Amino acid sequence: MKYYLLKEVVGYLSEKAHNIKLIKRIDNNIIIIEFNNKNSLYFDLSKGNSSIFKRELDVQVKKDFNAPFDVALQKRFNNSKVESVELYNDDKVINIKVNSSSSYKKLTTILQLEFTGKHTNIIILDENRVIVEALRHIDEFSSSRVVKVGIALDEIPKQNFIPKIEAVDDIEEYLYKVYNEVEAKNIENYKKQKITQVSKKLKKLEKTVSLLPKKEELEEESNELYEKANLILGNLHLIKPYQKSFTTFNYEGKEVELTLNQEMSASTYSNDLFKKAKKAKHKAQNIKIEKDNLEEKLEFLKRMVHNLENSESIDEMEFLYPKKQKNQTKTKKSQQYESFFFEGYKIMLGTSERENIYLLKNSKASDFWFHLKDRPSSHVFVQNSKKTIPLSVIEKAAVICAKFSVDFEGSYNVDYTQRRNVKIQSGANVLYNPYTTIGVKI
Repeated sequence: MKYYLLKEVVGYLSEKAHNIKLIKRIDNNIIIIEFNNKNSLYFDLSKGNSSIFKRELDVQVKKDFNAPFDVALQKRFNNSKVESVELYNDDKVINIKVNSSSSYKKLTTILQLEFTGKHTNIIILDENRVIVEALRHIDEFSSSRVVKVGIALDEIPKQNFIPKIEAVDDIEEYLYKVYNEVEAKNIENYKKQKITQVSKKLKKLEKTVSLLPKKEELEEESNELYEKANLILGNLHLIKPYQKSFTTFNYEGKEVELTLNQEMSASTYSNDLFKKAKKAKHKAQNIKIEKDNLEEKLEFLKRMVHNLENSESIDEMEFLYPKKQKNQTKTKKSQQYESFFFEGYKIMLGTSERENIYLLKNSKASDFWFHLKDRPSSHVFVQNSKKTIPLSVIEKAAVICAKFSVDFEGSYNVDYTQRRNVKIQSGANVLYNPYTTIGVKI
């Protein structure tokens, strides 16, 4: 981070920061400090890519950090009074000195934020500049400047350079801009990654659909197998055990030569052909259902790509298409529907008629059911054991129902009620009453 920007931040904090209400690590290298009047700043101490930024909405913390560094950070700085903020030794190092009172004694602590390229670090020091804790501990084998708990911190070697100074009209506005620019790049990269993952599944499924046998071909195969089996069965008394083939007349009166299977008797071979013919006939009858289910799955993946393209945040993309957890593959394959998790609730989406029927048959009476009003749509269920669910969960489930049921943005009405009020008519066709309608925009 540039020297002149750090100088602007120090000037800003010297004027605005009087107390630290809360401090904690929210990512591996990022801490948030909430100063008085809910004025929060984020300090990213990633090696070689450090920054300070502000953002309109709070970051959703996905992991609790409880290392000794985090314990010391909160113990020493939460609800503390800021004594001073300065650029230490006129270098790219910010020192925030605070006083905090415990039941035992008054503590003076220094938070040293070092924006020094690959040596970037966060170090907690006592009033004598003895190390209390650090984000990164450094031993004598890694660097001449050792960072270990309990020893006095050596000074950073002074650099002989004249820092470039530029004017910043509004440092607070600049800090928001830093976040927005970085976040825009992250969102774009994340979006490409997610869409690539879904597109791979999409192409694989398209190939599966293209290789599906046609109904007519299966019916023709079944008829040919039935005819051959019947001809063998009708000529069993003429076929010798050693024969590889025999000649006879088919049902149209044409002479045909039929090959036999030398590994089994003619009667066994005839039965085997009957089984294959029956299997082909059954497959012909069900191939349309299989194709329809696969094409509905294709439609779901296309809508997933569309929804990812329109996502405005990493959190939204992660909700729609979360990272696979370890040992999740087997569970996911056996699951006969798509699922999402929001505020502790499991939201289940049927992406085909077969999945909709499965969910209707296997949901509980207390679960909540969602469907677009007066038009075909996916069935959405929210697992629930109480009479009500939060409005935020209702809105999320309704949005999912709309996003994966229509191809165009707009406003849609979604009906919802508990599963006990939904009566199955046939397949996935239902009647429901009473119900509530909610309007959503996608």
